[in-house]
Amino acid sequence: MSFSPDDVLSRLRALQDNATGPARYVLAFSGGLDSTVLLHALAATQTQHAVSLLAVHVDHQLHAESGAWASHCASVAATYGVPFEARQVEVAAGAGPEAAARDARYLALRACMHPDDWLLCAHHADDQAETLLLNLLRGSGPAGLAAMQSIRRFGPGWQVRPLLDTTRAELETFAQQQGLAWQEDPSNQDPRFDRNFLRRQVLPLISQRWPTAQERLVRSASLARDASDLLAELADLDLARCPAAPGRLRVQVLRELSASRRANLLRRACQLAALPAPPATRVAELGNSLLGARQDAEPVVRWRGAELRRYRDEIFLLPETGPANFDGASLGVSEPVPLGPGLGRLVLVDAGGPGIDPTLVSAGLVLRQRQGGEQIKLSGHAHTSKLKKLLQQDGVLPWRRDELPLVYAGDQLLAVADLWTDARCIVERGYAVKWLDRPAII
Repeated sequence: MSFSPDDVLSRLRALQDNATGPARYVLAFSGGLDSTVLLHALAATQTQHAVSLLAVHVDHQLHAESGAWASHCASVAATYGVPFEARQVEVAAGAGPEAAARDARYLALRACMHPDDWLLCAHHADDQAETLLLNLLRGSGPAGLAAMQSIRRFGPGWQVRPLLDTTRAELETFAQQQGLAWQEDPSNQDPRFDRNFLRRQVLPLISQRWPTAQERLVRSASLARDASDLLAELADLDLARCPAAPGRLRVQVLRELSASRRANLLRRACQLAALPAPPATRVAELGNSLLGARQDAEPVVRWRGAELRRYRDEIFLLPETGPANFDGASLGVSEPVPLGPGLGRLVLVDAGGPGIDPTLVSAGLVLRQRQGGEQIKLSGHAHTSKLKKLLQQDGVLPWRRDELPLVYAGDQLLAVADLWTDARCIVERGYAVKWLDRPAII
């Protein structure tokens, strides 16, 4: 088989039935062979697809030549008259270098996208075969063995891989015929990285014995995708019996399912909540620790990037958050105060009516964390109420209670986040507390 730009055009048109848009094509442009061919194909068919194009290069700053690579990419994009952006990222330490670089790259690419944009990635059939083998060696289930999807939700739009049916050899032949120039990342030769080891040493050996091995691996990934899709449909039927609120599961529903079906439901729920997939050990803890706990207990199961908590008769799927860091911060009208990773921001706004006395605001307000024993006087109440009792009565999630920002004027508690305001500080025209990007607290 041979490759042509029309192949990309046909594939993109076929995928339009599965998505909204495309508003734009945002190409992840590394400057390597694969993304260079894809950029060429998109530019060559610009008249036919009539979709505006943006090429984005992510500089991981891991090599001395990375700046030169970014310059090369800018030059290539300019040759085609394609708008270009370069983004520098810091690759976090701690996780595996490949995973950390990928996470940083996708975070930068997501930031470039507008609603209904399509992020185009140049993964090809060889990449698909490698991903299947890697996931098999990691002990993945059907979703992992399905390897990479041709299209999936990503950020405000979609991630699309139009080259998954094309081999690297086909791309290289086309690039040579067209006289294209691309750059080679020397790290792609380093056998210390799992993918490189498979690509350079394992797959060539397998192909010597089974010449059509790559084609069969790609076919197996496609069959695994069918099985994974069926499991997702089953999980969606089970999720329909849970509350409409995303990221919450009914304890009773989970108890009625078999262990396998419960695990399938949990993985699907995490996927829909954009949370990392739970490892098998954590899936087992769902049945052992959370479902078997007393109703008044507050068990938690954690894995990297996510956690499960139980409150009353529900299981909550939550993103990992950092500690609250607002204690002692000044609260004003114009500048929102960050409360901590995943906790949003707090600011004062004109209430347009009764609200916190502007005189108190002018004197300065401070945020504090809950210490215990706080009381507040609500409108229509003759006496003050204990904050602890209010939190229990309103069903504020236990793990959020100590993260609630309390607004003080000196030693006087004026407001509990945007939940309650002390009646004694309210005047006819004042300010209200607004919690931006508030996490679920009830």
